[in-house]
Amino acid sequence: MSDTSFAQAGRRGGVGVLIEERTLGDAGLRVLLDAAFQELVSRYGAEGRSGVHPDARYLVALVDDQPVGCGVVQPAGPTVGELKRMFVLPEHRGRGVARSLLRALEDLARDLGYDVLRLATGVRQPGAIALYEASGFTSVPPYGKYVADPLSRCYQKPLGGHPHVPFRDDSPAKATRHH
Repeated sequence: MSDTSFAQAGRRGGVGVLIEERTLGDAGLRVLLDAAFQELVSRYGAEGRSGVHPDARYLVALVDDQPVGCGVVQPAGPTVGELKRMFVLPEHRGRGVARSLLRALEDLARDLGYDVLRLATGVRQPGAIALYEASGFTSVPPYGKYVADPLSRCYQKPLGGHPHVPFRDDSPAKATRHH
């Protein structure tokens, strides 16, 4: 479903945030994905982009009809989704956009039938780590390509009514670093 509103439309943190699902061909999404990559390069160096699964689903956060943030949910196993490419433009951080976007990504993962949502982020992204921990994600052992990466931190969150789902690494190692 392209260019349709998603569940987290509304006002959060004093800012009107609309969340829409977009396709990879969307120009606003592409600008955000490029900005996310440039920020990662500035923090960690140019090590290439990590791959995104062909069945990934993309959400874009809009403020005043302008794309300001994005995120991806992709399959990582039969009941596990993986959060990738979570990004909000620096000038829109601290206004509730990331929280709204994260809630919408969690809702999307539930709608796709995932029991667990996992992610990897980096130690040089303290704001992201704080957001994930405040949103109920717990630290788990590194998985896949992140096992040997001292700059990565991995997290997961059970979705729905599941009180605790043990960590499982259902996916093979993939190409490079970070979301």
